[in-house]
Amino acid sequence: MKKIINKKYNKNEPWFNWLTRELNSYEAFQDFASGKNPEDVAEDFISNNSIAISEVFDNFDEEDKYTLDQFLKLTECEWHVFRILAKQIAIRNKIRFVDFKKRKK
Repeated sequence: MKKIINKKYNKNEPWFNWLTRELNSYEAFQDFASGKNPEDVAEDFISNNSIAISEVFDNFDEEDKYTLDQFLKLTECEWHVFRILAKQIAIRNKIRFVDFKKRKK
């Protein structure tokens, strides 16, 4: 796997470590609060990091493509887990519990 060559950062850092670090430090929630949708926030991230990303692509090989494919699968899986959890919370909030022991006779 190739290393990222962005001059601002460690040249020996793998591209996926760099990407993860940059995504984690990106203030996406501020963009969401201002009304941007996730796709626009992602486009902004890509635009803000276009030089480093182009350097990553310049050195991409088959192993990097495989790694990217695995990350895509993992993030899709995570998305499904979050959707399932959100649905379960919504269902749980709709259920009303009735205590039959307190029912008047």
